[in-house]
Amino acid sequence: MYCADQKGIIATVTNFIHQQQGNITYIDQYVDRPNGAFFMRVACDLNGDKFDLDKFKKGFNEKIGNRFSLHCDFYLKSQKPKMAVFVSKYDHCLYDILAKQQSGELAAEIPFILSNHPDLEIIAKRFEIPFYHIPVTKETKAAAEEKQLELLKKHGVDFIVLARYMQIVSPKLIDHYTNKIVNIHHSFLPAFPGAKPYHSAYDRGVKIIGATSHYVTAELDAGPIIEQDISRVTHLNSIADFIEKGRDLERIVLLRALKLHVLRKVMVYGNKTVVFS
Repeated sequence: MYCADQKGIIATVTNFIHQQQGNITYIDQYVDRPNGAFFMRVACDLNGDKFDLDKFKKGFNEKIGNRFSLHCDFYLKSQKPKMAVFVSKYDHCLYDILAKQQSGELAAEIPFILSNHPDLEIIAKRFEIPFYHIPVTKETKAAAEEKQLELLKKHGVDFIVLARYMQIVSPKLIDHYTNKIVNIHHSFLPAFPGAKPYHSAYDRGVKIIGATSHYVTAELDAGPIIEQDISRVTHLNSIADFIEKGRDLERIVLLRALKLHVLRKVMVYGNKTVVFS
């Protein structure tokens, strides 16, 4: 939840949960003083199987939400979000996502994998997940995205991960999934754009390489950042070393971002995020 910073929010929220016979298991808050904004994340146990989420939300908004002009999202921990996986030809992020999801380390359902190429269908079959091949060209892009939206709606998808999906997502898809499309890219942008960023970085003699996971916005690779990491390199490393280290970082950073998202620990504010521990 977030709102303009003001007195009494924490006390009022915790008292309401207590009155509902709730037990708070986690609470954290942050105040953005320059912008006068308050953020808070609360997890609690409420009445076990008898808990009525709709009734709780209604009472909360009537007694607290309206009073403080709170922007709140409510989730049941038992309800795993549905995550569609978009890929192209690179498989390193896909393997990690599927392995962690099947082991239970990534608390999300995967209704399908979608690609603009057929190459990775064999991986989807191996993990027994439906695979959809929707080719994308300049001429067919609009029609392809209509098919994508139909699939997303049909399967009740909550959010999308671009696991090295090498296509620019249009504003139409972004509008349907605002702050719900998670992307991964190397951290060289915009310094080293193009098809071979690691080659460009090698030629420039960089000392660190990195990866960034962020939400997709209409401005290319400029959305709110969820997670980042780096790895040091030296003149002794080859281009192949750069690529290997970079792909390892991409896997690690994307998975961290997805775990934060599915656990509802990320709040978007403007073009920034507040990420709770």
